[in-house]
Amino acid sequence: MALANAEAILLLVVFYFMFGICLANFNYTWGPGNWNKTNCPYGNNHPNATQTSNKFIVGGSENWHYGFDYMDWARKNGPFFVNDTLVFKYDPPNPNGGFPHSVYLLPNYWSFIKCDFRRGKRIADPTKGAGEGFEFVLKKMQPYYFACGEHEGIHCNNGTMKFVVMPLKRWPNF
Repeated sequence: MALANAEAILLLVVFYFMFGICLANFNYTWGPGNWNKTNCPYGNNHPNATQTSNKFIVGGSENWHYGFDYMDWARKNGPFFVNDTLVFKYDPPNPNGGFPHSVYLLPNYWSFIKCDFRRGKRIADPTKGAGEGFEFVLKKMQPYYFACGEHEGIHCNNGTMKFVVMPLKRWPNF
C-alpha cells in the first residue's frame, strides 16, 4: 500500500514538473484565449498553437539518431497536445554496419530513468523508421516515455536517445 501511495505521489510530482516546464518559457497570462500564446521567434503564437492536431518529426531535420539531445528537442517544441502525432524517422539497418534504431514506449518514470526495457513496449522496430517514418499519436493526457532500445539500451543509457512528453488538453479559443 505504501509503495502504491509513493508511486502515485511520484506520478503527481512528475506531472506538475512537466506541466511547469511546458509553461516556463512562455509569456503565459491567465484568461480565455491565452493558453497557447508565447513570445517566440515565430511571432505571437507557438508553432503548436492551433486548434487542430499537429505532426512533429522527432528531432526535426535531425530525425531519430544517436548523439542528438531529444529531451532538449521536446522542451523546445512543446507543449504537445492530445491527438498530436510524433513521426520517428530513422535509417533502416545497414548490412555494411551502422547502428539500427527502434522506438520503445516505457511504462513509467523509473523505467525511463534507468532505461529498463523489460516492461517496455517496442512500438517500432529498426525497419519502421525508413521513408515516411513511424507515426505515433498521443491519444491520452498522460506522460509518454520514448527511448531507443537497440544495443542493449546503450543509446538510452547515455541520456540522449530518450525523451518524455506530456500532452495537454487543447482548449478552445474564445
